[in-house]
Amino acid sequence: MGWRSTMILTRTQITYLLRVLKNRSPKGDEPNLGFVTHTDKSFTTILHQNQINGLEIDTRDGQKINVDFSSPSSFVVIAGDAFMAWSNDRIHSPSHRVIMKGEVDRYSLALFSFGNGIVEVPEELVDDKHPLQYKPFEHLGLLRFFRTDEGYKAKCPIKAYCGV
Repeated sequence: MGWRSTMILTRTQITYLLRVLKNRSPKGDEPNLGFVTHTDKSFTTILHQNQINGLEIDTRDGQKINVDFSSPSSFVVIAGDAFMAWSNDRIHSPSHRVIMKGEVDRYSLALFSFGNGIVEVPEELVDDKHPLQYKPFEHLGLLRFFRTDEGYKAKCPIKAYCGV
């Protein structure tokens, strides 16, 4: 990328949420959906799992990547919707899901980060090629919005919440 920026989260502290997640192995030989397709509403997510693969990430061009966690030291960092908005759509918040196969349950650790304040697109990320895409927003307000019918049903909740 040809730009450098300092992250500006005005009057913001970061809150972290660490969750232990379990996806049960499927009954029988058929794969099953361990977690529905979604984007993270966090700023970032750091994910580690117990060498039982299942995470599938969609690329910008619609391809699916099966993430290989065969090494015990593997981690994946996922940009969330708030990071996508802060970057004025320069960083992609990918859709992802969990597809379970095999006979072993999948355990993972997910560390989510959330800003407790106002998130704004830095001025240096707005230009003629990249017009402003998002109004300043309260990150925790995005989480509250997502819990509404409108937010849950929106194709892109962050754009529905604070898109220009």
